[in-house]
Amino acid sequence: MEYDRFQKEAIDYINRGHSVIVSAPTGSGKTVIAEHVITECLKEELGVIYTAPIKALSNQKFRDFQGLYGDKIGILTGDVSINTCAPVLIMTTEIFRNKVLEAPQGLRRYAWIIFDEVHYIDNEERGTIWEESIMFLPHHMKMLCLSATVPNIDGLSCWIESVHKTSLKRVVEQHRPVPLHFFFQCQNEILDRLKKLHQAGYKKKISYSYYGKKRFAHTFFKPNRLSVLLHHLQENDALPCIYFAFGRRRCEELAFELYSFNFLTNEEQNEVSLLYETLCRRFDLGHEKSAQRLLPLIKRGIAFHHAGMLPTLKEVIERLFTSRLIKLIFTTETFALGINMPARTVVFDELRKFYGRYHQNLKTRDFYQMAGRAGRRGMDKEGYIFCRINPRRIEFEEVQRILYGKPEMVTSKFNYSYATLLHLYGRHQEKLYALYPLSLHYFQEKPRRRKGAEAKLRAKVNLLKELNYIRNERLTQKGKFAASLYGYELPLAEIYEENILEELSATELAILATALVYEPRRKDQAPKITRNVRPIKEATDQITKNIHSLEQRFRIWPKSKECFWHLAQVTEAWLRGTEFSKLGQYSDADEGELVRYFRMAVQILREIRQAPVTSSALKEKINGLLAVFNRDIVDAEKQLRLK
Repeated sequence: MEYDRFQKEAIDYINRGHSVIVSAPTGSGKTVIAEHVITECLKEELGVIYTAPIKALSNQKFRDFQGLYGDKIGILTGDVSINTCAPVLIMTTEIFRNKVLEAPQGLRRYAWIIFDEVHYIDNEERGTIWEESIMFLPHHMKMLCLSATVPNIDGLSCWIESVHKTSLKRVVEQHRPVPLHFFFQCQNEILDRLKKLHQAGYKKKISYSYYGKKRFAHTFFKPNRLSVLLHHLQENDALPCIYFAFGRRRCEELAFELYSFNFLTNEEQNEVSLLYETLCRRFDLGHEKSAQRLLPLIKRGIAFHHAGMLPTLKEVIERLFTSRLIKLIFTTETFALGINMPARTVVFDELRKFYGRYHQNLKTRDFYQMAGRAGRRGMDKEGYIFCRINPRRIEFEEVQRILYGKPEMVTSKFNYSYATLLHLYGRHQEKLYALYPLSLHYFQEKPRRRKGAEAKLRAKVNLLKELNYIRNERLTQKGKFAASLYGYELPLAEIYEENILEELSATELAILATALVYEPRRKDQAPKITRNVRPIKEATDQITKNIHSLEQRFRIWPKSKECFWHLAQVTEAWLRGTEFSKLGQYSDADEGELVRYFRMAVQILREIRQAPVTSSALKEKINGLLAVFNRDIVDAEKQLRLK
């Protein structure tokens, strides 16, 4: 195989025994470098860990690497545990962080760790997990960090060098192997230059604003017709296409809007129908209404893919797309995160998306993470990007920034969890405060903000002492229990101390687990609380109220997770043996959302079971519960084992 310049450079450093950080555009071939590390380690009988930010990417890498290395590959996520003694172990970064804190001695057999998508360190919710993983990485392990293009890669690598007192070689690639060509749809015209976009959409917008008369709106603003765009793609041989729409409902609406289109020949229609039917049988989807609803679109070469769908149905769609029988897929941005599904063209429904609490214009880095899926190496001379622009929703200067601005800097989202602090306190006692200067946050911030972060750290430890998780510089039994539970440690540990976990029935325990993980949407109505759920709700509500009161006193933000009971009825129905396809009458949650919450609840139950102070009676109760709860479509391991 002939390597590109940056691949050769990285591989040369690796062969000379150096840790390496690689910054390169999406789709440029960073995975080849990871494969080299794996191949060389297998030759020398050394272990490798490969971490990914999301379970979907971990699962995909497991399948990809299994095809290359067979039974040398294992996987360990919150959902799945397959061949975990294999020399190459794939895991989510959360699982790796937990191992580093709980049992670092178990990592002695691994010589290398590969951090894929390391720029995820500035993810608002989970970036701190990456920071902790790098900070507490055993010094005997070498690193390969793979990142999208970020402007402060030197700063990031300097921080890692300062933590581990070793050199980290930087390899930077700006060039894309398949160049991108930008187009715009505005005023229902297809425009191939930014200058033309300004003339067609924004000069008239200025006139409209100047006159301020609504009767000019129809003259100056024409809606962008999807049919016009798709006819253009067909006529210019620009398929297959990934269409990014930032909403589940929007993905489906757009797909069904194209019912009159057909992108397949008669032969392809027969082929895709047969393949879809075969895959649906294999993944036990034949009876699912959602799979049947998609079939008419599939026969036309159209599909959609989003988090609200059944995980098995999403996998079927992914397999169809890689078979090249799906010519147009409507999807949310999760499709862009490392999942290897390139196309000739990428379309952006708009250049705005929801960022946690509100809608914002896209970050340049996020735009290129998605745009980078356009242009298939070895197949396309260039990739096509189409941005659908409504001048009333985005300023011209913002379009320029998103497309041609510098990618955003990677910044620390430092926020130690209570579980992390308990682990560190158990090992270092009051010396744990000396660990903060090792963080990326300390490395990047000015003295005043450093003081604020250290004060927050001390406040959390003081709260843990107040609640009796720490006594006489040691972890109490409750502290040891909480240290095993990431994200839900305080509510669950307080419930544990009250002996509630022992007293709950298996069904009540499952309902509690789903209440802990559920995140209500703004439009969700308050759930009906049945008589058998009310006592546990009242007890946990009081516990959460006490925790929040203390967190407010200690000025700790964000507050601990509270319980939401929207899934109580559907959980009861599932445990009674109700078929998954019939659960819709008990919950408004999307199918995929329901599976995800059930799987998260299963993960919590496993963490409780594995906690060092959990009684044998509670472990036995959880074992019996998991046998019923983690069945059929909820069983992620069963899905991953399907070929």
